[in-house]
Amino acid sequence: MNSPVDPAATPPQSARVVNLPNALTLLRLALVPVFAALLFADGGMDDDRRYWATLVFALAIITDRYDGMIARRTGQVTEFGKLADPIADKALTGTALIGLSVLALLPWWVTLTILVREVGVTLLRFWVIRHGVIAASRGGKAKTVVQALAVGMYTLPLDGLFGTVRWWVMAAAVVLTVATGLDYVYRALMLRRTSARAMRAAAARRSPGPTGGPRTDAAT
Repeated sequence: MNSPVDPAATPPQSARVVNLPNALTLLRLALVPVFAALLFADGGMDDDRRYWATLVFALAIITDRYDGMIARRTGQVTEFGKLADPIADKALTGTALIGLSVLALLPWWVTLTILVREVGVTLLRFWVIRHGVIAASRGGKAKTVVQALAVGMYTLPLDGLFGTVRWWVMAAAVVLTVATGLDYVYRALMLRRTSARAMRAAAARRSPGPTGGPRTDAAT
């Protein structure tokens, strides 16, 4: 069974920057202010605009699903795409969560929990980049799907039974967000301890120096 592919782990090819995957990423970025404008229309009380906001959010999520897949399958991975794709993702998710909390549709602690996790994982990626890339796990992929579903449901003007259902969906998203965040921390720590770079550094520290004692000048 093939393991999930992390877009950041895919080496860039000599593809043109102007291509379909990058166009989809830019479209997702362009949809962020459109989504925000529709969500905030009439102080978030315009049900018709919120339906449209949900449609725009869903369209943006679809571009997120296909831009990386197309890039990898057609050999159109570029440095621009690898940089712009996560920026577009964070911009869309962050705008949606913050917007919903500003409108008092979603508790701020939920928004802060999710955003802290996303920013923290991004920082961890930079922390371990010299040692390797941690592939996206099944839990991480499930988190993304449930999180998008929960945000979409909160964007819709739902109440009654559907309002209760969306609360449970968001609760599941928060649990997956925290659990996968902790898993990422664990795997990042293990990677820094067991990567080829870490092994070489450990071997260099154990090897005898010029005077016969252990070397103390090995890079860490």
